[in-house]
Amino acid sequence: MGDDTLIQGRYRLLERIGRGGMGEVWRARDESLGRRIAVKCLKPLGTPHDHSFTRVLRERFRREARVAAALQHRGVTVVHDFGDWDGVLFLVMELLEGHDLSRFLEDNKGHPLPVADVLDIAEQVASALAYTHEQGIVHRDLKPANIVRTADGTVKICDFGIARLGHDAGFTARLTGTGIAMGTPHYMSPEQIGGDEVDLRSDLYSLGCVLYEIATGVPPFDLDDAWAILVGHRDTEPAPPRTRRPELPGYLDRIILDLLAKRPEQRPDDARELGRRITAGRTAATSAPHPLPLPVPSSARSRTPRPVGGRAGMPSWTRGMTTGHKATGTGLRVTPPDPGAGLSGAWIPRPAGDRPADAPTAGSPPDERPDPAPEAVVGLAARHRTGLGLGRLGRWEEAGEVHRAVAAAREHLLGPDHPDTLASRYEAAFTLGRTGRPAEALRAYKGVAEARIRMLGADHPDTLAVRQEMAYTLGRLGRHTDAHQVYTSVLTARERTMGADHPETLRCRHNLAFNLGRLGRTEDAHRTAREVAAARARVLGPDHPDTLVTRYEVAYELGRLDRWEEALATYRDVAGARARALGPRHPDTLAARYETGVALGRLGRCAEALTVYEDLIGDRARAQGPEHPETLRARHGLGVNLGRLGRWEEALAEAREVCAVRDRVLGPDHPDTLVSHREVAVALGWLGRWSPSLTEYRVVAAARERVLGADHPDTLVARDDEAHCLERLGRATEAADLYRRVAALRGAPH
Repeated sequence: MGDDTLIQGRYRLLERIGRGGMGEVWRARDESLGRRIAVKCLKPLGTPHDHSFTRVLRERFRREARVAAALQHRGVTVVHDFGDWDGVLFLVMELLEGHDLSRFLEDNKGHPLPVADVLDIAEQVASALAYTHEQGIVHRDLKPANIVRTADGTVKICDFGIARLGHDAGFTARLTGTGIAMGTPHYMSPEQIGGDEVDLRSDLYSLGCVLYEIATGVPPFDLDDAWAILVGHRDTEPAPPRTRRPELPGYLDRIILDLLAKRPEQRPDDARELGRRITAGRTAATSAPHPLPLPVPSSARSRTPRPVGGRAGMPSWTRGMTTGHKATGTGLRVTPPDPGAGLSGAWIPRPAGDRPADAPTAGSPPDERPDPAPEAVVGLAARHRTGLGLGRLGRWEEAGEVHRAVAAAREHLLGPDHPDTLASRYEAAFTLGRTGRPAEALRAYKGVAEARIRMLGADHPDTLAVRQEMAYTLGRLGRHTDAHQVYTSVLTARERTMGADHPETLRCRHNLAFNLGRLGRTEDAHRTAREVAAARARVLGPDHPDTLVTRYEVAYELGRLDRWEEALATYRDVAGARARALGPRHPDTLAARYETGVALGRLGRCAEALTVYEDLIGDRARAQGPEHPETLRARHGLGVNLGRLGRWEEALAEAREVCAVRDRVLGPDHPDTLVSHREVAVALGWLGRWSPSLTEYRVVAAARERVLGADHPDTLVARDDEAHCLERLGRATEAADLYRRVAALRGAPH
């Protein structure tokens, strides 16, 4: 392969930017989408005649590539596509503008990185590993060359799936004698060396090796002989990092040594625990004159080496290993840490000096509550998960009952301000919102927010999460100005503590854009939504569901700005991407297709809109049922466009059928039912049947006045319709009187 090679008629290779044991990486261009990408082409595996071996590896490649493509996290390289071209396996990935940590260290001539950068990298990698481990994925080959720092400071792990493929290829090679070389041993865990089964804790060991090197400038076992390195990992305790670099914080020294424990059970339990320890150490270091010691797990206090096996027990495949390329950086830009999405699960109260004046102090009477029985805590955790499961099934009433009961039990057992208690109260509030009780939900969220501010601080991720839900609930209550103030406050805190491109920051900005639209600030809403869509495409990928949700909002605001051509193009893009990613009948795909029909109708392309709605009605009915509100909405759109095409008898029949079903399913005063009554009236008017049209208009006006009030804008529009109908019937005096009443109500102060 060379420059300008075109793979599968789509991916054009432009410039080779990397080469390693598994293959080459090329800067490339996706000719179909016009975007820059990276393409990794793997070396052919096995001998040309070893067909069974090649077939197994190709199938394994496809399986692992699908796993890698499913990973969606800011700290994991996005995989767009994969395939087999001319006998070469290839991966299509996002193009990262930056350098791997190996390159940074080389550029820095072997000197360690600044401590702030080491901590930032550690936090971001821990967050990414926590996510991938929760998906059941172990990397197996974590090393500086597989960790990239981009130009904006984001840290990304590369080669998920490919690392596992390389491991399996190497194992198969040892059996078949193909002689594929293993990777560098500088970052291998003792259990990998011993040929034992590995799990997520092997990745934590490898991360410990990486952190040791970027913090001190050398790996924990800096030897030229591969055998000696392997023996070091297996049998020798590493020198504490502070013996090589005394200015390192004590807590970082302890964390790295815990990661490098010989036995997996002596290491941190998981990457989330690691992230919490790093965050806690940084917090303590900035809030106290001296670093505060962190408790060392009892399993880690004894560091008596436990050999994996005798020297003769080292696997025979290790004897032919070479040390390979070792990472050997200029200072890196510091970005806010990435604590991960969702609730932290950790209860780390703020230091006393940071607490509000009325918060309990060290001199306050201690809580005499006895330590709860472990089985009781575990039982409540199981019930909490049951509540979450019920919510995922849409059984929100039952979920709410479970969460309220668990919250009460946890408060009795653990105390009102324990994070588990607050987590249950948070979920109970969420179910209130889902069951049509937003005012109660708001009160519940407020109580959780006050407790979290008191115990964790205003900027803690858990506090910001509940405040963001408060803003959303305020919007549902129509209090968009109050919602705007809360969103703005939360966004400022998220940008300060998490960074502008953190997924939770972008979620807050998306909600802010939505709320700006409801405030009538359409230009601001459109601009903000475009910015969020661009950032989400960059961070999460252009086809990520969150990116598409924001692009959908962009299209909506374009429509409100009467920029329907742009809105149509955007809706079509979103519908196509959702169909590919979620399926053609996923509710989100169907929603984008519906809006495509709306845009076509607004552009006067009613015949095209009719085709869209006809297809959509069939898919909606199959996916959700013929009487589902969204199926009826598609039928309503069909009727509107029949009328626009002058097919008023058909439009009237469709409107009457939809109105009757809506009246039965949704109720006579539901807004959708009233819209259908109005559509019946419009069709009757176009057919010159003004008396029955007046009856329909009066039904709409009376219902809206009863539900919304006499001076609500929607009620006044209905009264205008009624007056227009009276005019057409020659009842000019009644029409004029009604017009005057409507004008007076419009001018009346609210």
